[in-house]
Amino acid sequence: MAGPTTAERQQTDSGPLRAIRLRRPPGPRVLVVALLCLALAGAGCTWLLYGSQWLRVERVPVSGARVLTAGQVLEAADVPVGSPMVSVDTDAIEARLRQELPRIDSVEAVRSWPDAIGLKVTERTPVLIERKNGKFVEVDAKGVRYATVSRAPKGVPVLEVSASPSASLRRFGTERLVREAVRVAGSLPPAVARDTRVVKVRSYDSISLELGGRRTVEWGSGERARAKARTLTALMKAAPGARYFDVSVPTAPASSGS
Repeated sequence: MAGPTTAERQQTDSGPLRAIRLRRPPGPRVLVVALLCLALAGAGCTWLLYGSQWLRVERVPVSGARVLTAGQVLEAADVPVGSPMVSVDTDAIEARLRQELPRIDSVEAVRSWPDAIGLKVTERTPVLIERKNGKFVEVDAKGVRYATVSRAPKGVPVLEVSASPSASLRRFGTERLVREAVRVAGSLPPAVARDTRVVKVRSYDSISLELGGRRTVEWGSGERARAKARTLTALMKAAPGARYFDVSVPTAPASSGS
């Protein structure tokens, strides 16, 4: 039997050869054109972000400020208005605000494209105040003294630390005692918290409250706060006319006076 002719062999080989030609990588000219397009696109993006007038800081809205004014926040933030949005260091802005305005507990500087850097501020809230030279120092829930004001905030108890030189003071220090007072103030039953006028600290284990109506609560330390709060609520209901309450040992409470 005769083998395939030369023409038939050429016809058979033409398919694979054509397929091989179709799979050849692009030539050098195609690669050059592609790279040039990418470079032009990158240059265009760079110019848009840094060189154009479209993506620059024009507005700095402030939200969350209560005691602070927007002007105070803007001055401390020192946002570079007119600069390219992409070049603004938001971390540096946040750091400046926390350093310049201790009343700020947290802040977030947020890019709002195409032209704004928003400042979201959360201020500290006073839990206690201390009297100092005729003014009042505000203390927040973390025990941080963050602002001095001429008028006491309404409804905020006065903190009095009268710890004499003692083993408790040497061991814990004044700052720790202040934090314990803050801890106690934050754990009071709502009705008692609203009626508390003074929180007195004599030692780590001796914290007391002065309430309206010349009533006094011996709280003890800041430990077992929930149990003490429940016991105090029950004790006040059971002896509504009492002037003195002792929940320093919540399993053995006491009340007296009328």
